Amino acid sequence: MTALEFTYHIGKVSKSLKPFAMKLTRDYEEANDLLQDTLLKAFTNRDKYTEGTNLKAWLYTIMKNTFITNYQRMVRKNTFIDTSDNLHFINSVESSTDNMAISTFAMNDINKAVGLLDDAYKTPFMMYFRGFKYHEIAEKLDIPIGTVKNRIHIARKELKDRLYMYAYSN
Repeated sequence: MTALEFTYHIGKVSKSLKPFAMKLTRDYEEANDLLQDTLLKAFTNRDKYTEGTNLKAWLYTIMKNTFITNYQRMVRKNTFIDTSDNLHFINSVESSTDNMAISTFAMNDINKAVGLLDDAYKTPFMMYFRGFKYHEIAEKLDIPIGTVKNRIHIARKELKDRLYMYAYSN
């Protein structure tokens, strides 16, 4: 396969790599960097690609391996080792504490968003959240099961819209 043909095939497949990069990095700029690194490695190593095999799978593998390598490099770079006799890992997860402030803010926002729901949607949603089955909610509220499903769906959609800022948080 000539370099021109390879470039053409890569161009056709590269659009499908962007969502995968976003899934891995969860950041637009990092996803663009990962995509660029992947394509650079593919072009650099095009002689290792076997013609007739799945180009898309080959690119996905390169992207996944590049992401893992970059992640491991970042972890190593951010880990300081104390050279004393005890050899403590200064920034290891085991030695850090979380003050739960973020989760407190999140729970306050969630409770506020649920409180803003219309009672027609909030009641079935909260019953479902507490473990009731659709048919149990329908019987208790004396409404059709389809209405229960619809109201829970609408409640979820409203909550998703109100809590959009937590969509990609860890």
